[in-house]
Amino acid sequence: MTYPVTRPRRLRRTPSMRKLVRETSLSISNLVYPLFVCPGTDIKNPIASMTDCFHLSPDNAVREAKEVAQLGIGAILLFGIPQKKDAFGTEASSPESAVAESIKRIKDAVPELLIATDVCLCAYTDHGHCGVIKDGRIENDTTCELLAKIATIHAKAGADIIAPSDMMDGRVGVIRKALDSEQLTDTAMMAYSAKYASAYYGPFRDAAGSAPSQGDRKSYQMDPANSQEAMREITADIEEGADIVMVKPALAYLDIIRMAKDTFKVPLAAYNVSGEYMMLNAAADAGLIDREPAILETLLSFKRAGADIIITYFAKTAARLLSYK
Repeated sequence: MTYPVTRPRRLRRTPSMRKLVRETSLSISNLVYPLFVCPGTDIKNPIASMTDCFHLSPDNAVREAKEVAQLGIGAILLFGIPQKKDAFGTEASSPESAVAESIKRIKDAVPELLIATDVCLCAYTDHGHCGVIKDGRIENDTTCELLAKIATIHAKAGADIIAPSDMMDGRVGVIRKALDSEQLTDTAMMAYSAKYASAYYGPFRDAAGSAPSQGDRKSYQMDPANSQEAMREITADIEEGADIVMVKPALAYLDIIRMAKDTFKVPLAAYNVSGEYMMLNAAADAGLIDREPAILETLLSFKRAGADIIITYFAKTAARLLSYK
């Protein structure tokens, strides 16, 4: 038999050799951990639809933030659960909201931890949509003004990063102008730039109580069939002042992550969303896959596709695994 001169298996022979030639590395510093915060005291209620996730009152959010920082994770992303809802999501822009209070407490306790805040109306409105409804339609420009108010409240409370997730046209520019007018020029913005109208958001919508009471979000979130549109959305957000851009979901949109990485020279985030998270957990619970290697393989795929930042509910687990790897 004639054997090949080139034998790729030479570089796979031992763990040390594989590590030496590894093309992509996953680091704890790449991870962002999402938290759900709610009004009250001493609350830590398990979220039935999301394994190992909780609704946390601000005091318990501080405890969680301390644990996150001790694991070496450098950033968290806060989502708020309101006490009451209305058509305009009024509680979202309250200086006394659970998010605003959590920001202040966490910054006092763990000042080195970066705090990003999700800015949207869906969890705060009684209709569950991400914007103000008028005559059966989402009112884009009115919604942008409300989002800017929310973002300013969060930034004044001490948020390092504002993350608008609503997908309204022009909202990045409106928020940037509002922040700058309040001398909050150092507050960064991570835009949910290519956010798709995905079937993978179900567990999150249960956790945040944010499912639309009627209709869907296809008139503002992106069509899963489109990729060039994602590039246009990202371009617009960068031009309006976004410092970081995001693709959401991640696992079913690895091609979009790669296109964005090849096209743009700004930090790129990928959101490993709730449905992706729970699919892996469900398969592991059923004994069909090995949980811990599957977590790291999944997160590595986002990094390999081009993500610089990975937002994931697996962040704490992954940090522990990477610490002992």
